Amino acid sequence: MRTRSGSLYTCGGVEPAAPVAGQKRKRSPAAAGEVCGGRRKRQASGPDYLDGIPDDLVLSIFSKLAASANSPSDLLSVHLTCKRLNGLGQQDMVFAKASPASLAVKAAAWSEPVQRFLKRCADAGNLEACYILGMIRFYCLGSRSGGAALLAKAAVGGHPAALYSLAVIQFNGSGGAKTDRDLRAGAALCARSAALGHVDALRELGHCLQDGYGVRRDPAEGRRLLVAANARELSLALAAAAASATYPFASLPISAVAGGAGGVSSSPLLSDFGWSLPEAEPHTANQFMSDWWASRGVQACAKKTDAAATGGDGEGELRLCSHMRCGRKETRRHEFRRCSVCGAANYCSRACQALDWKRAHKAQCVPMDRWLVGAAANAAAPQQ
Repeated sequence: MRTRSGSLYTCGGVEPAAPVAGQKRKRSPAAAGEVCGGRRKRQASGPDYLDGIPDDLVLSIFSKLAASANSPSDLLSVHLTCKRLNGLGQQDMVFAKASPASLAVKAAAWSEPVQRFLKRCADAGNLEACYILGMIRFYCLGSRSGGAALLAKAAVGGHPAALYSLAVIQFNGSGGAKTDRDLRAGAALCARSAALGHVDALRELGHCLQDGYGVRRDPAEGRRLLVAANARELSLALAAAAASATYPFASLPISAVAGGAGGVSSSPLLSDFGWSLPEAEPHTANQFMSDWWASRGVQACAKKTDAAATGGDGEGELRLCSHMRCGRKETRRHEFRRCSVCGAANYCSRACQALDWKRAHKAQCVPMDRWLVGAAANAAAPQQ
C-alpha cells in the first residue's frame, strides 16, 4: 500500500529498493524537503510562531476578541484551537471582557454548562453576566436570594439595567410580602439608573414624580423627565438605525405625525406624541424570560372571561407582566398593578404600562363594566 508520506513513491521514475525485513525504514529525500518530481514537498514540521508570542500579549488579544465576539460560539471556539489558548482562555481577564452578544443565551438552549459559563463570567466581574444570570435566577429559576445578590453586584458596579430591576423589585416587594415594599428605596435606585441614562428608569421616575409615588410630588419635574426619556429613546433609535441602515427615518411624514396623539404639536419628534419609532430589541435577559415562560405555557394576562368568572380578581396562577417584551412574572398573587379601566392587564412598573399602552393596550382596553355585563349575558344565555 502506498502512502503520501512514505518512501514507496518514486522519485524521478526510479523505484526505491525494497526494505529488508527487520530493518528500520529510512526516509526518502523527498520527505526531507528535497525536489521530487519537479516540485518541492512541504516539510512536515515548521516553526510555531505562536510559541514566540508572550503570554500577556496573547491574553490581551484574546480579551479584545472576547469583547468583540458576536455570539457565545465565537468566544468558546478559540478554546478548541490548542492547549495553550485553552489555558489562557480560562483567565478572569477574558471572561470579564466578554461582550453582551457573547452572553446572549437562549431559553431553548438553557443547560447546566450554560449556567456555569454565565457564573464563570459573573465571578470574573462581568457586570452584564451578573445582570443576566441574576434576572434568570430571580424570575425563572426561583432563586430569589441568589438572583438578588447578583443584581446587587451588578448595581454596585454601576449597571443601569440592574439598578432599574432592583427598583422594580423594591416597588413591588418581589420575593416577599406586600409589606416588604420600599417605595423610597425604589425611587432612589430608579433615580440612580436614570442618571446613567436608562430610558425605562427615566420614564418610571417621571411617573413617580407626577403621582408622588415614593417621592415628593413634582408634576413639572416629572413631565421634564418624561420628555427626557422620549428624547433618549429617539436618540437610541436613530443611532441604531444609522448603524444598521435598515429603517428609513428620512421618509417618515414629520408633519403628518406632529399633531398625532393628544394633538400635541410642540414635541413632534417624541414617541409618546405620535412619532413612529421602530420597536427596540428587548434585552437578552427580558427575551430569555419571555421565551422561558412561553415555552411553559404561561400567558401574559388572563382572559377577561376568566377574570369575570372569579369576580374580577383573577385568583388563578401568577401572571406575567402584560408588556410582551418584559418577561417578569409575579412572585406572589396580586403583586403587579392592574389597568384601572379594564382590570385585565398587569404591569410590573409604570414604564411597562406606558410602553404597552402605546404598543397594543390602547386598542384593546375596554371598560370593566362593559365586559362584566357581556360575561353575565354569555353565562345566562345557555340557561334560557
